[in-house]
Amino acid sequence: MSNRPGIKDYVKSLPNDFMSSIVVFLVALPLCLGIALASNAPLFSGLIAGVVGGIVVGFVSKSHLSVSGPAAGLTAIVSAAVISLQSWDIFIAAVVICGVIQLILGFLKAGIIGDYVPNSVIKGMLAAIGLILILKQFPHLIGYDSDFEGDETFLQANSENTFSGLFRAFGHITPVAALIGISCLVFHFIWEKLVAGRKGFIKLLPAPLLIVVIGVGINYYFAQSNSGYALEKDHLVSIPAANSAAEFFSFFTTPDWSKILNPEVLKVGVTLALVASLESLLSIEAVDDLDPYQRVTPTSRELKAQGLGNLVSGLIGGLPVTSVIVRSSANVNAGAKTKMSTIYHGILLLLCVSFIPVILNKIPNAALAAILIYTGYKLAKPSLFKAFYKKGWDQFIPFIVTISAILFTDLLKGVMIGIGVGLFFVLRSNFKTSVFVVHDKMNYLFRLRKDVSFLNKAIIKNKLEKVPAEAFVIIDTTRADFIDKDVVETIEDFMLHAPLKNIRVELKRSSYKEQGFSKRITTRDKNPVTTSLVRTHEKEIVPVAIQA
Repeated sequence: MSNRPGIKDYVKSLPNDFMSSIVVFLVALPLCLGIALASNAPLFSGLIAGVVGGIVVGFVSKSHLSVSGPAAGLTAIVSAAVISLQSWDIFIAAVVICGVIQLILGFLKAGIIGDYVPNSVIKGMLAAIGLILILKQFPHLIGYDSDFEGDETFLQANSENTFSGLFRAFGHITPVAALIGISCLVFHFIWEKLVAGRKGFIKLLPAPLLIVVIGVGINYYFAQSNSGYALEKDHLVSIPAANSAAEFFSFFTTPDWSKILNPEVLKVGVTLALVASLESLLSIEAVDDLDPYQRVTPTSRELKAQGLGNLVSGLIGGLPVTSVIVRSSANVNAGAKTKMSTIYHGILLLLCVSFIPVILNKIPNAALAAILIYTGYKLAKPSLFKAFYKKGWDQFIPFIVTISAILFTDLLKGVMIGIGVGLFFVLRSNFKTSVFVVHDKMNYLFRLRKDVSFLNKAIIKNKLEKVPAEAFVIIDTTRADFIDKDVVETIEDFMLHAPLKNIRVELKRSSYKEQGFSKRITTRDKNPVTTSLVRTHEKEIVPVAIQA
């Protein structure tokens, strides 16, 4: 699979992409509706955003596996904005502004920001989303649907939190929903093991499609038996159904342009643009990490694609869109090969919502919860935690902190906390690898490598001050790409007062001009013992530099 697929690649990947699009469609359907409900927005606005995210963003984006649509991370902002602006038509004008700003950010190459997120934080974010899916969807699996589909925050709108909602669900079990949910979840695991390693049509047949058929079939059986156990509408998908073409098109709305320059509208637009852009960049980094072909998405191009998506979504009455991890990870797990899967899912969403909403409204939430829980398991496998533990504390701690922070706050806050912890360990690692000190009796070697910033000054100064009298020191700076002037001054000061302690110093450098050392510094006589020390530790030094 090339980094830039051509027409032949799209045709060759059609079976995989189309089957994957069905999975993404089934995952996206309840999430689009749930996020719209939580945002105090018309239900159809979530579906519009899902269609636009699939078709418009899919066409423009160069991401191969990312899926865009309404994001749970924006529900609090959208809900508050709809209330403060007091009009949905005014709010979608802010969504248009959001799109314009993202387009500008894309042309300014602002997408580079996403490249500075540590890998441990990205992996932690994926694992956290997986755990959230398991914890949040389990109540839906057994028929407790008080929280909206797709909620990712710890504190829920129904005055519960992730864990209290989970425990309360056991006191509100709906028997048929639990039967459907557990049966579908068990089937999902069995089916994946059954088709593993096989080829042909059975390999392409998506388990989520079979799960939906099973869920609808079980509920239909109880409905026909007149037992009174069949699921009520509250436990089924609920899509607005139009009785005519005119009524269907009435679901689409246009912005109120009279308030476009209102400071409050502009403020909402800017806020949406910044948060949506950051979430998209984080999601893109995560999806590229999941990609089995490890293809890289141009991040600034992605900002342009998201900007165009929000521009179109706002113009026709949709929620703001971002690249979203849950749908994207479902796309990866379903075996998608190219971005056509994303586009197909958008087309499916549009066609099914337009022509067969009555059929879609027969799908039990419990069946869809089983699909999402399985997706969560794939993202948060125990083997992932074990692998990061083996990598060492500098990787494991940011990984765990990111997971914990996301679980107890929300995605954006949790990632920011994780980045802070991750950067601390990155700086700590650079401190250790930039300055190498070794000694043999009274002979000392100080080797500076890579970039030696002013942050290393305290360490170097402390180590130099501990050199005893009568010692011989080699300060080797030939492997340093950059040495801060504060560090240069610290070394020069040491060399100038070293004779007071009868310390002999040899300075190895590329040139005075390159590394900023003053010509007032002269090297002392070479010591054969210290030169031997350099050779002795050559093998020890090289692996450390590679690890850094």
